[in-house]
Amino acid sequence: MSTSIHIGDALTHGYGLLRLPRMSPGKFWGFCRDNPMLQVERNAEGDIVLMPSSDAWTVSRSGELLYQLSIWDKVQTAPGLIFGGAAAFTLPNGAERSPDMAWIAQERWNAVHPRLRRRFPHISPDFVTVMMSPDELLEDVRPKMEEHRANGVRLGWLIDRKNQTVYVYRPGETVAVFDNIANLSGSLELPGFTANLQQVFLQDTD
Repeated sequence: MSTSIHIGDALTHGYGLLRLPRMSPGKFWGFCRDNPMLQVERNAEGDIVLMPSSDAWTVSRSGELLYQLSIWDKVQTAPGLIFGGAAAFTLPNGAERSPDMAWIAQERWNAVHPRLRRRFPHISPDFVTVMMSPDELLEDVRPKMEEHRANGVRLGWLIDRKNQTVYVYRPGETVAVFDNIANLSGSLELPGFTANLQQVFLQDTD
């Protein structure tokens, strides 16, 4: 049965929330397949969250960071798995979230039952990044990072390219803030990985 909808036919409540009857995981997967033009996540309460579109240059800078992480990963003794923003993960609190980039250690991925690795894998990534578009507000993005941290993500980078600031999230620690830095280390979570933020912060030419 098709789950294609017209946004005007549904009630929205709060910022970017779509009110529909609560869906099973399978029905939510069908909803995403039937509405490919929508960028959506689902919160722990089962509400569908309409995600704002990213501008093309921000997407390109996220791709640059993914490329840097891929180079590091390929030379590791035990490479992990890297995911882009099209992947969504089912967190322990039941939310389905799509960070802009994620990395998962292979041994943790293998520990998840194959049935639970399909569609929206039931695992919190080890490392996630969220890259803000120029018109996004920090207060709208911070709760997502807090949710990732509360659900087992070991390292999270919230990247504000407009102000050239990175907010680093780790469980049990105060959020670290780095302004106008050229490089950022993955530290203990990603040993040997150092991101070239000059390329990430690079501005489009006029």
